[in-house]
Order: sequence, then structure tokens, then C-alpha cells
Amino acid sequence: MLVTLEGIDGSGKSTLHTALKILLADLDPIFTREPGATWVGDSVRRAIAEQIDPVTEATLFVADHAAHLATVVRPALKEGVLVISDRYSDSRYAYQSVTLQGIVPEPEKWLRAMHNGWTIIPDRTFLCVLPVDDALTRLKPDAQREHFEKREILEKVQNNYLAYAKAEPGRFVIVDAMLSPEIVAKFVADAIQQDLKTGKKRGDKKRSPE
Repeated sequence: MLVTLEGIDGSGKSTLHTALKILLADLDPIFTREPGATWVGDSVRRAIAEQIDPVTEATLFVADHAAHLATVVRPALKEGVLVISDRYSDSRYAYQSVTLQGIVPEPEKWLRAMHNGWTIIPDRTFLCVLPVDDALTRLKPDAQREHFEKREILEKVQNNYLAYAKAEPGRFVIVDAMLSPEIVAKFVADAIQQDLKTGKKRGDKKRSPE
């Protein structure tokens, strides 16, 4: 089973990823992330830091995704191991389709075309959602933020995420990221446990905590 954690910067997604390592330790899952799980991911992070042009940045993200699938995700799934990834292809569609606006015609369509035929669609995606202003309070001061950690970009990115969740309600679970990290982590851990227990099929629906 492939589980992904998504959300804008400041949504608590990475904190959730860390908490699940403890709550799901009995399942012995593989915890991974994009970018960063491969040497290509290191190049992506360098490109972000140097604010390289958006097309180069986007194609590096795709290259990292390919390497991640080949070296981590596919081998683990083949062995029947649970994989939990902090960010995955939906991050690319949500973020890079914004940064590529005005540079590439129909950027999201272009990005998805680069993934079609070889990527693996997650079995379950937990989307952490919160007001953008609240997310910004959790980030570094404005002068120290990366170029996509700006309000106008994050607002567009979150709208993209919500559109994906609406289009695929069987895969996405919207999680209220304003709840305490402990409540969020327990809900997600319990949902994953239940999915595995019942032999989750794509198209199943789950409700987020209230």
C-alpha cells in the first residue's frame, strides 16, 4: 500500500510523517519523501535554494520522482511493504503548475503528461488543510522563505490540492491541520491501520476528524 501525505508548507505534514514513525512502528513501513530520498532529490533542493529557472526545477522534480520510484517505492511495494511518503506527485502538480504559469502552456497538463504511463498512483492520500495565514505563521520569517512559500503561491497551491481532492474523493482524505498534531496523527494512523485491516480498495471513502 502506498500512502502519501500532502499539503502546503506549514500544514504540519512533515510533523505528521515523523509522528507516524512511532504510531505505526509495528507495521514496519518504509518512510520516505520527495524530494530527498535519492541523490537527485539533493539536486532538487539545491535548485530550489539557488532559485533556478522554473522549467529546470520542474524537470528535476520529475527526475527525482522517477529515481524515487525505481529505488524505493517499487521495490518496497513488490515486497508487500507499506510505503508512506512525505510529498509525492500531487505536490508537483499543485506547486509546479503554479510556478510554471506563463512559461509553459497548460503547465499542469504538461506535468501530468510527463508522469503518465510510469508513475504509481497512491492508494491513499492524506491532505492537510488549513488557512494560508495560519500556515505562514509556522514558517520562517518572510526574508528567509523559499520562493514558493509566499502567500499568493500557497493560496493557489492549496486551491489546486482541494480541486484534486474533489476530483478523487476515494483517494484523498482531507485532514483539518488546525487540530493538534496528536489528534491528526492518531486519526491518520488509525485510518491506515483500518485500510490494511480491511484490505483497502481504491474508491473507498473515509471521513476526516472533526
